[in-house]
Amino acid sequence: MNDSVMTVVAIFLAAVLMFMFPLMSTADRSDDISQQVVQTATTQFVDNVRSTGKITQDKYESFTDTIASTGNAYDVDVEVQILDENANKKTTQVQSSKVGENYYYSEYNTQIEKKLAETGTYTLKQGDIISVSVKNSNQTISQVLKNFMYRVSGGNTYNIAAADSGIVNVNGAY
Repeated sequence: MNDSVMTVVAIFLAAVLMFMFPLMSTADRSDDISQQVVQTATTQFVDNVRSTGKITQDKYESFTDTIASTGNAYDVDVEVQILDENANKKTTQVQSSKVGENYYYSEYNTQIEKKLAETGTYTLKQGDIISVSVKNSNQTISQVLKNFMYRVSGGNTYNIAAADSGIVNVNGAY
């Protein structure tokens, strides 16, 4: 009886070692590839906005389509900090390039997407700051397998994330 129990346990352990760990390793590599795709797409999108001074509907959709091609769902947060036109409102000095004199106000996803839906273009000017943050909102296969094997509960954790930001170099209206 002891030998048959040990045989069953050995077969179970062999099955786990032969199937689960290679599957987990493959799923981890898939997440690594998704991470690279999302980081590259985010950097390219921000660099394009910085160099053109505008967010177009086509470029935004292309960006979201590229990250969605990884097979995961993502929360995309876009923030544009707009340099206030009246930079010297609290002082008597007129130099807006002076440190401490610039004021920014922020616009977020809903405002940006509304403007894109209305006009097809969200225009920025030199000195504005764009920040894009992307996090996966679903559980990847790797996360599901790890939760199963290790009993790790991570309901609000994300595995794939990317962020990039920069200052706009040109006026988009020209």
